Amino acid sequence: MASPMRSIGQVLSILKPEFPDISISKIRFLESEGLLSPERAPSGYRKYAQVDIDRLAYILRVQRDHYLPLKVIKDHLDVMDAGGEPPSLDAPPTQPTPVDTSASAEHRPEPARRDREPPRPVRMSRRELISASGVSEATLLDLERLQIVGPKRGTSYYGREALTICVVATKLAPYGMDTRHLRAIKQAAEREAGLVEQAIAPFVRRRTHASEAASEVTRLVLHAHAAMMHTMLEP
Repeated sequence: MASPMRSIGQVLSILKPEFPDISISKIRFLESEGLLSPERAPSGYRKYAQVDIDRLAYILRVQRDHYLPLKVIKDHLDVMDAGGEPPSLDAPPTQPTPVDTSASAEHRPEPARRDREPPRPVRMSRRELISASGVSEATLLDLERLQIVGPKRGTSYYGREALTICVVATKLAPYGMDTRHLRAIKQAAEREAGLVEQAIAPFVRRRTHASEAASEVTRLVLHAHAAMMHTMLEP
């Protein structure tokens, strides 16, 4: 028995509980980008089968949980359309790996593994950034005005950090936190970046392992920051 065909409004109602930010304009945008191809009724209205709804849910899920740009999601869908399994996804880049805080020498935090595959680079247009993160045009303009978010230097494209900040801005909004609060977070980050620069200065002067030192010190500072925040906010 064929699955029932649904209107775009019905699809919206089905997906709204899991994806509160979904909108008709976003569904149409994904279709315009070639990620969805619903049937058209003779009247011109879109009609969605269950397979279209499942496909849309997959797109929204990997955008929300893994911050993947549309080009990468389209590559995944091509694999699935050819009968393959969807590619496995790593954890979101904003989740730090736990550090063993034992004081014993044999349980010190291990340095970052050099053989670990680096995160896939993100290269997004402004339109893709707004669609993938759900950030409003007004909020993005404020973030850019405060120099919290911007294209990568010398390009018109936005990277992984810009995407992460825009997603965070969108998710903080319901808690009453806006770009003013993100500016305060940026100021705290600038102070921590200054500490990292001081710590790695000897390596930079000697031009030995400066990149590895920067990565390691940054990782440890982020772990300390997260642990202190959790301690301060414990009930």
